[in-house]
Amino acid sequence: MISSVHALLPPSLSPLRSSYQYRTETHHLRHVAPMRFRAASICGLPSETVPSLCFSVRQSVLQIGLKRISAGLRPVAAAAAAAAGVPDPDGDPNASPAPQSQDPTGGGSEDAGSYDRSSSDGVKKKSNSRLNLAIVFGFWYFQNVVFNIYNKKVLNVFPYPWLLASFQLLAGSLWMCALWLSGLQPFPRPLGRRFFLALLGPALFHTVGHISACVSFSKVAVSFTHVIKASEPVFSVLFSALLGVRLYPLPVWLSVLPIVAGCSLAAVTEVSFDAQGLWGALISNVGFVFRNIYSKKSLQDFTHVNGLNLYGWISIVSLLYLFPVAIFVEGSQWVEGFRRALVAVPTPWTLYVWVLLSGIFYHLYNQSSYQALDEISPLTFSVGNTMKRVVVIVASVLVFRNPIRPLNALGSAIAIFGTFLYSQATTMGSKSGKKDIPERKS
Repeated sequence: MISSVHALLPPSLSPLRSSYQYRTETHHLRHVAPMRFRAASICGLPSETVPSLCFSVRQSVLQIGLKRISAGLRPVAAAAAAAAGVPDPDGDPNASPAPQSQDPTGGGSEDAGSYDRSSSDGVKKKSNSRLNLAIVFGFWYFQNVVFNIYNKKVLNVFPYPWLLASFQLLAGSLWMCALWLSGLQPFPRPLGRRFFLALLGPALFHTVGHISACVSFSKVAVSFTHVIKASEPVFSVLFSALLGVRLYPLPVWLSVLPIVAGCSLAAVTEVSFDAQGLWGALISNVGFVFRNIYSKKSLQDFTHVNGLNLYGWISIVSLLYLFPVAIFVEGSQWVEGFRRALVAVPTPWTLYVWVLLSGIFYHLYNQSSYQALDEISPLTFSVGNTMKRVVVIVASVLVFRNPIRPLNALGSAIAIFGTFLYSQATTMGSKSGKKDIPERKS
């Protein structure tokens, strides 16, 4: 039938030669006059030049031809005509039918081109994700190193960790308020009374973890504090099982043994060992473990609050917890301690800059850790957190020239390697299906 249409129409009027878009509904094909007028108008010719005989072809044939033309799929129409044994009106009448596509998917060169473009886009996206991951980790490590260095510098001349920890929480709170007011960080809505009641527990344990770490930093070397803080997985496994939150498989329990052994060896051989510094680091681990456990239990209904906003509110509530206690614990010593600190530094602005940098970078490195956790898997985050401690320990040793004994270095390496084994074991346990115990209903 298609060949009969081409035989009736001149080559210049052949529907397959036209590149115009035809849009015709089925009911338009039922009458000869409207169709003559439409075909003539599209071809740009008077209606009399279109033979009336062309409209005696069956309605279905015209509909199919017009739909092909409207989609602009001339190659498809030519291939279909060739497959039906109809020669291409534009080519040689004696030409053989066009070969069919060898693409097993049925697509042509356009499909192959789109596949190549999608493949290249996938490679670009993968490289961009790797670049973003490197940038996030770079900022995270850099900010953590800067915080630990200037935090220790301030505590060396002003050994009052309660006031310094309060200022760091204040700096983080003001930073988040500035982001919310400027619109750079969307403000979570709605919050409500239930959210703040659920936040009280995690904020309290965050306060305990933060002030205990600051007390440890004021008593011992930065490297020793981080070695002891590497034992946090031990407390996580222990308290998760005791509280019925999660039952870890045997490989996870075995992976914490090197952590215990390494931390014990590092503590025994530490040159700057101090009991308060050791207990401060251990209590800090307990505080942060309880913060993580109760954050999952009490804040699971507030998924609309992302990690950064949640940390901002935790900082604000923790400041309200900490500062009144700080006044009670060491408030009477701040004035005299501030005078001695001004004498120990070259200029007063040196102390001010140190304090300011410790507060800003304390919040920034926590912010980067939350952003990293949002973009990467928990396993990658755990490995990155382990390597972060290595970077901080090496940087603090280089900056403060802390003496390290060989056995102390060996114990630190064993403890950090144990944290790596722990992250691997927890991931394997999750994949094997040994996950959380059903939570106890209160």
